[in-house]
Amino acid sequence: MFVSSSISNHHGSMELQQLRYVLAVAETNSFTRAAERCLVVQSALSHQIAKLEKELGARLFERTSRRVRLTPAGAAFLPAARQCLDAAERAAAEVAAAVGKVRGRLAVGLIPTVAAVDVPSALRDFRQRYPEVRVSLRVGGSDTLVAQVREGAVDVAFLGLPTTARPTGVAVRELARDRLVAVLAPDHPLAGEPVVDLRRLSSEVFADLPAGTAGRAQSDLAFSAAGLSRDVAFEVNTADYVARLVAAGLAVAMLPSAYVPQLPGGVVTIKVADAAARVEYVVWNRLSATPAATAFLDVLGIEPDDEAPDQPTPYGQRTRTTAPDQPTARR
Repeated sequence: MFVSSSISNHHGSMELQQLRYVLAVAETNSFTRAAERCLVVQSALSHQIAKLEKELGARLFERTSRRVRLTPAGAAFLPAARQCLDAAERAAAEVAAAVGKVRGRLAVGLIPTVAAVDVPSALRDFRQRYPEVRVSLRVGGSDTLVAQVREGAVDVAFLGLPTTARPTGVAVRELARDRLVAVLAPDHPLAGEPVVDLRRLSSEVFADLPAGTAGRAQSDLAFSAAGLSRDVAFEVNTADYVARLVAAGLAVAMLPSAYVPQLPGGVVTIKVADAAARVEYVVWNRLSATPAATAFLDVLGIEPDDEAPDQPTPYGQRTRTTAPDQPTARR
């Protein structure tokens, strides 16, 4: 079994390297940056793309002095080209796995507030075991990551969802549960309280993750269930920036208690009596798990065909964490 470097069509022979060049230009919107990424001179990359366009009988890119963008034909070509490259890479990885080697790529996704697993340590150990695997990491919302796992764009993802939601269409392993805590500036009037409730917090100005994300939904659902509304004046993409806004005295926030040790200094966390709970999961696509994905799950101590929720991983125990009864300061 072998993987060919070209694909025959009625116009001629389409090279996989040509597809890589097209993808690089589409992602960088620049022939110069694409050539740098592909480690070739720009003239060689431009020549190969022009050759491919001639074979296809259509221009893939609209070139001007200011920018490069896909033509309608290019936009139609790109998804199939990406699938073709993924299939070729997958085929090569399967051949390597058949002779006892793990190669290819591993795409990992995670939410900004993942706490149940020490992902950097897990990736470090994975790369030490499997140095021939190209590892990439992306941060996003839980819903987006689940969709990317289904589509094969991400191999393994770490999520955080309200207890009312569970990932669908993917293999799921529950990692941990914890509750949200209030995050306040040290000089906030409530900072000395041992515990607060949602009603007392509802009159405050909040900083939170963007509306529509799973991280935001945890707080929104809690206030809605209590028959309360709140003012979210600051919407930002990371929990660290939420904490910075809180430390500046501009807002209060609610974040997972397990993430508290990772917060920057200058904030205080307090238990919320009626806070929402969060569940952390790891998900993967059982039907199309690559050898690299299977190997990474093995590093995590997870059998790809086993969704048992009560087995700890080497990089973080499965716990049901609650906030401390006393305020906790992050200095």
